[in-house]
Amino acid sequence: MLSKKWGDTMLKIFVGILLAVGHAVLAAELPKPLTDDDFRLVSKEEAALGQLLFYDPLLSGNKEVACATCHHPDFGTGDGLSLSIGDGGKGLGLNRVVDLDNMPEQRIPRNAQPLFNLGAKQIRALFHDGRVEVDAARASGLRTPLEDEMVSGFASIISAQTMFPVLSGDEMAGHYSENEISQAVRQGTLTGKNGAWDLIAQRVGSVSKYADNFSEIYAHINGPNDIKFTDVSNAIAAFMEFEWRSDTAPFDMFLKEQKTLSITAKKGLDLFYGVGGCASCHSGALLTDHEFHAMGQPQVGPGKAARFQSHARDEGRFRVTGLDVDKYAFRTPSLRNVKLTGPWGHAGAYSDLTAFVAAHADPRAGLTNYNRLGIVLPQFDVADWRIMDDPAEVAAISKAVSIDPVSLSSDEVSALVAFLGSLTDTSAQVGRLGVPKSVPSGLAVPNP
Repeated sequence: MLSKKWGDTMLKIFVGILLAVGHAVLAAELPKPLTDDDFRLVSKEEAALGQLLFYDPLLSGNKEVACATCHHPDFGTGDGLSLSIGDGGKGLGLNRVVDLDNMPEQRIPRNAQPLFNLGAKQIRALFHDGRVEVDAARASGLRTPLEDEMVSGFASIISAQTMFPVLSGDEMAGHYSENEISQAVRQGTLTGKNGAWDLIAQRVGSVSKYADNFSEIYAHINGPNDIKFTDVSNAIAAFMEFEWRSDTAPFDMFLKEQKTLSITAKKGLDLFYGVGGCASCHSGALLTDHEFHAMGQPQVGPGKAARFQSHARDEGRFRVTGLDVDKYAFRTPSLRNVKLTGPWGHAGAYSDLTAFVAAHADPRAGLTNYNRLGIVLPQFDVADWRIMDDPAEVAAISKAVSIDPVSLSSDEVSALVAFLGSLTDTSAQVGRLGVPKSVPSGLAVPNP
């Protein structure tokens, strides 16, 4: 008969082996630290030019909205709102209100996405629905809603994504009778001479400092008439890539074995890469699989519909692919600096990260029990709750959910949130170049 002491010893050995195997599995799932090789090389001079353009309202139809209006470092490169007010708004961030003298038609239909690590080579699709994506089979190297009309000359997918906000009436272009850019958009004249993009480039070239800077930085530009919209967008992309590279958070130091996490954050990491199942979608060094998943997020605001449609639905990736399997699926966001980038969800339905994580673990229950007080929307007399007030629409979102629920205690949710806090990179939050005091156009720089 075996002694109790020997049995206890063997039990300890067995438990030790299980723990060792568990840690080995966890270690195997952890990503490798980000390095310079993971990012495109960026010229600081080009980035400095892009910085001025990013903060300059000159690029918007009515010269009132800059890229930074909805993507400001003070709000985690977003704007702190569930759904933005672009053209037709006044103020910034939580203080932004509808301009009663220039009323917008609608809220911008999706939450302003953060701009961290856009220079990472692994990024091959952008926007919540991935409607801009790398496609080597196309002449431009990109697939976009413009299809074969898409021009060449964009240096990266990041540069190409800037084509959309400047053409959107609710974002930057303004509405049809207000300026020459919005009129060109209305007529469908986007590319070519005096198309919307060309008109923006002409504006930029008419400012002598911009014309001089472009000539100094780009060898193919000898004067203001040589500046194309792709040059403008390439400079802006260079700035975003340079400014908000994020790879020095506590999590990065942990991956490099240079720093330990707090006990609670480490518990959250174990859950994230273990029974919580978070890493099945939020994988890799950017904590995203770059895929599209239906996660049962509440739908707020105008949704995404064609002009001949009147619904407020947002069916996500389905609008790009037309595949039923993609209904209500949205791109897995990177979790870098996630504590800074709320509200969360494609429609910004949650302003509390703890509530968002809890709902995310059990999407159908989260959708059923959604508390509308978690929304951050400037006062605007529009129908924000059309979908959530319609049981059939809510049921369709719930039916599409593509993951199994995970049961988490409140302590486990808190631990996950603590781990997410370890992804906050204070250097990236501030940015490398910062907010300029002025821009060459002389227009007001967006600032709280």
